[in-house]
Amino acid sequence: MAERKPEWPEVGDLVIATIETVTDYGAYAKLDEYGKRGLLHVSEISSSWIRNIRDFVREGQKVVLKVLRVDAEKGHIDLSLRRVTKREKIEKIKMWKQGRKAESLLRDVAEKLGLTADEVYAKAGALIEEKYGLYEGFEKTITEGPEVLMKIGVPEEFAKAFAEVAEERIHVKMVKVKGVLEVRCMKPNGIMVIKNAFLNALKSEKIKGASVNFYVIAAPKYGVEVMADNYKRAEEILQKVAQNIVSNIVKAGGQGVFRREK
Repeated sequence: MAERKPEWPEVGDLVIATIETVTDYGAYAKLDEYGKRGLLHVSEISSSWIRNIRDFVREGQKVVLKVLRVDAEKGHIDLSLRRVTKREKIEKIKMWKQGRKAESLLRDVAEKLGLTADEVYAKAGALIEEKYGLYEGFEKTITEGPEVLMKIGVPEEFAKAFAEVAEERIHVKMVKVKGVLEVRCMKPNGIMVIKNAFLNALKSEKIKGASVNFYVIAAPKYGVEVMADNYKRAEEILQKVAQNIVSNIVKAGGQGVFRREK
């Protein structure tokens, strides 16, 4: 697959590294994403007193380090462990794992299309990575279909292959949000007005990868639940559905209010 990272990391970058050698003055680590070797000086291992370096790092250990200095001419990279926050460590590991998964998914797309991974990346992957991030692009096809990739210039055949592979290999954790609709319509056809308002809202807001459910609490109160891949999207759908229902009932001469449940 085409190399997409620069040859050297930049100062301030977080890197995934494997500890190769531990000495009295620190440790040497291989930067997994660059194939380079850097020095983790003992003074950059911990802010607390170190009696035994191996209490903090050991050969073969995967660690998240921060790049302090880079000298490409001399081939030197200075690294730090103590300057990496817990949050930075979690986020970097997550991104690294997603990157590795994306590479694997891309190979599956290539196999499905009968091409090399390099060819798939050149014709589609680069566009996706620039716009969304490669792994995020795969996830988007699950909730928005291959059209989301076609809109940014990915050929239809490639977009569909990305969507198929994502559907097969990515499990998206769903989240649920809910609220209560209180609606009334005293017109002779009030029951049908309310029923149609719910049906129309469900049809108009139907989005791939999300589900909307209604249930009766005790008339005139109705529950509405939305399940989607993330809270932001679920909230947006919930609000749109509720507004659609209330608006249609009010237009028909009824009344309606919506309350978001925690």
